[in-house]
Amino acid sequence: MLIDILYIILGAALLYFGGEGLVRGASSLARALGISSLVIGLTVVAFATSCPELFSALVAALKDEPDIALGTVIGSNIANIGLVLGLTAIIFPLAAQRKFIRREVPIMIISGALLFPICWNGIIGRSEGAFFILLLIGFLLYQVRKSRQDSESHPLEAEIEKTPPQLGRSVVFIVVGVVLLVFGAHFLIEGATAIATAIGISERVIGLTVVAFGTSLPEIASSIIAAIRREPDMVLGNLVGSNIFNVLCILGITTVVCPISVNWAASVIDLLVMLFITFLVFPFLSSGYRLQRREGFVLVTLYLAYASYLVISELSKASL
Repeated sequence: MLIDILYIILGAALLYFGGEGLVRGASSLARALGISSLVIGLTVVAFATSCPELFSALVAALKDEPDIALGTVIGSNIANIGLVLGLTAIIFPLAAQRKFIRREVPIMIISGALLFPICWNGIIGRSEGAFFILLLIGFLLYQVRKSRQDSESHPLEAEIEKTPPQLGRSVVFIVVGVVLLVFGAHFLIEGATAIATAIGISERVIGLTVVAFGTSLPEIASSIIAAIRREPDMVLGNLVGSNIFNVLCILGITTVVCPISVNWAASVIDLLVMLFITFLVFPFLSSGYRLQRREGFVLVTLYLAYASYLVISELSKASL
């Protein structure tokens, strides 16, 4: 038990420093390449902070623990919006671009909604995984095209900022940050899962809570740091992009490698909670194009209520 606690502490520390390095490197990379922070957040940072989810889902699928694999993705998406975005908005209200609300937020909602028809038949196979990967490629191509259009609209600005030394340093920060995030998530998940298993919590709830929270710590660290640095585009891009990557990339790659079975009766409630809390982002951001502190409180309250429901119901079953 003591070793597990030490793993959690070490993992949290590595996640913090990894988040610091990733945000600093990504922000610098955006300026060096003349790319907006929003696009960097939607692609580079989103993929980087989703690496722990990919690692966890793949390991769980290969160990024949499908409830953890799927629960990690669903739970992480819920945590990213309810906990991470909510906490960040409480610390620093986030302004949003109108184009982002109309384009990227609906993509996030639609990608989550796709899980309903795909999970309904009780298995996510290789063909569904390949479909997700194709959608991911389309999303990335769209972001690259948009970044080029942004660069063309500000050519002088992009040229002034593009300096090789700054670019190289940015890449180093990003790589080091990603490495720390992956190892940090590994240690934290190992410790937290061992403790949860000893208490008698099921794989599904472990995936939805412990593992999902652990793999969302990179988003928590990077988003809070980005908020403190007054980078709202980086925060929103990171979280929305991470939710898109979790479905299209994480589930896509995982199920292509190893198809996973789905307990539809148990998962449908989790999917509905994910879709509801994800959809709330649209009206919240559309109202004044800013996520206010009161809306952040609503998101955090919903997440805590859902997590409490899972834990209490699971402990009730264990006591019977």
